[in-house]
Amino acid sequence: QVQLVESGGGLVQAGGSLRLSCAASGRSFSSYAMGWFRQAPGKEREFVAAISRSGGTTYYADSVKGRFTISRDNAKNTVYLQMNSLKPEDTAVYYCAARFTIMPVNRVTTEERYDYWGQGTQVTVSS
Repeated sequence: QVQLVESGGGLVQAGGSLRLSCAASGRSFSSYAMGWFRQAPGKEREFVAAISRSGGTTYYADSVKGRFTISRDNAKNTVYLQMNSLKPEDTAVYYCAARFTIMPVNRVTTEERYDYWGQGTQVTVSS
């Protein structure tokens, strides 16, 4: 069992930056691939980024590639999402998720691929 708690959301102007954190507790954090998803009002939850267990491999949605960076610190049981050059369309609730079974990160891009979820943190980008 893994518990995930996101933090770092808030209100930012377009062009600004935020760093989200997701702290994990429970089973060995380094045993999980991690992902970030987001859900905007009236829309389905969508994939944002994923990172392998070691942190050596990452994968991004086209909409955030070049602006967002996913990273992890296994010693701190934490995964991060650095978001730069934010746009109003990035406004959403951001969720982190954990997957135990090994799979290439470019395949863990849908919700059903993940075993555990956090409660989400709101990111609002004003124009």
